[in-house]
Amino acid sequence: MIREVLAETESRMQGAITSLEADLSGFRTGRASPHLVDKIVVEMYGTELPLNQMAVISVPEPQQLAIRPYDATSISAIEKAIMRSDLGIMPNNDGKIIRLNLPRLTEERRRDLSKLAHKRVEEAKVAVRNVRRDALNDFRDMKNESMITEDEFHRSQDDLQALTDRYVKNIDEIGENKIAEIMEV
Repeated sequence: MIREVLAETESRMQGAITSLEADLSGFRTGRASPHLVDKIVVEMYGTELPLNQMAVISVPEPQQLAIRPYDATSISAIEKAIMRSDLGIMPNNDGKIIRLNLPRLTEERRRDLSKLAHKRVEEAKVAVRNVRRDALNDFRDMKNESMITEDEFHRSQDDLQALTDRYVKNIDEIGENKIAEIMEV
């Protein structure tokens, strides 16, 4: 019973880390990354599709993204979606490939992005702590219903805290790496 609660808790904590990594991958650093356009949705033929399902996205140069649509007629729709997005980059189109040239980040923009990354890291820590609180409540309920002994309760509390500490440390490392990547010139 205790193991089941700990397994579910670990799964939920891992979900917080997965969410954090997905959010941080969309942050623009000094170099191009296909993840920058992951959240762009293109409207075509009356439906909305994610850009990464409509085109091959590659990084030919450190400061450039190349988007090669599967269907050449979708180039204008992709361009419109990029211009509507919050990237702030004008697409260049040669009829077959759309190129996005990423300008270098200013020092002020780097600081703003690192603050946003730090905020997102703190949100992930809060999510992990909320999962810990839920598991602790489960353990208390088990103890109150005499499903586990007092010793098992304290042991499970220690295991839960060790698990929480491990995930918080992992979140801190992910955040530090991303902030260092953002601040890198």
